[in-house]
Amino acid sequence: MIDYPSGDPADDLRDLIRVRACADGTETVVWWTGDVYGWQPDDGPRHLFGFEGVNVGRARAVPGGYELLTREAAAYLDPRTREILQTWNNPLTGGEAEVMHVWNDPANQRWQEQGRFGPFRAPRVQIGDQVVFNVDVLLAYPSPLPAAEFPDHSAGDTYRAMELFQFFVPASELASDAASVPCTLSWTRVSPWLPWMELGARPGALVYHCRGAKLGGWDEVPDRFREHVAAHDPAFAHAPEDWSEPNETSWTAFRKRHPGSR
Repeated sequence: MIDYPSGDPADDLRDLIRVRACADGTETVVWWTGDVYGWQPDDGPRHLFGFEGVNVGRARAVPGGYELLTREAAAYLDPRTREILQTWNNPLTGGEAEVMHVWNDPANQRWQEQGRFGPFRAPRVQIGDQVVFNVDVLLAYPSPLPAAEFPDHSAGDTYRAMELFQFFVPASELASDAASVPCTLSWTRVSPWLPWMELGARPGALVYHCRGAKLGGWDEVPDRFREHVAAHDPAFAHAPEDWSEPNETSWTAFRKRHPGSR
């Protein structure tokens, strides 16, 4: 096992771009599958959903770093049959809710060699013939759904979550000069209840546990999910061409659909 020290920010940044996307701007497709669990202080954990999704992106070089331009789509599944849900019978309340799947356009990021938190770092460890990068994203910001305005759909005035990624790449591939290297990945997310679950400020949280890979192209996405995307909006099969903001999330999408819930 080799634990890498902090390297040169430019090298770290290019390495992670090659793993996550492609340094020459070629469009890349990342697919994942997994499950979502819910827990409350006095109940659970419960297996609430399956989860499947794709992120289609392109890395564009900009002064001092890269812009990662992406769209992402994901669907909540019946945890047993793995069918895409349209409605959900909530075992925590006995109620029924309309499922809002994930259609985040855009889901962009800027990665800079020197950012507001200091030099760019891509922590990694070599385990056998694999190099594992970890990217831990800790989030706390004003919620798009203030609790007073959305009492049935908001856990509070501050959105708090964690997105914990690991990217696995063969050491021999990473040592090459290729603009893109193959990777598999794991992703764990801890978040509040989703707005459409109608659980408000009830104590508890969701835990997403997924795994996936960077694919060779859109045609490698499972047929069922490609059909799901095509039926909603074929644009989600491609990455954006230009930077736009703000990013879409399940919380901002809910607010657009329900501008005032009280």
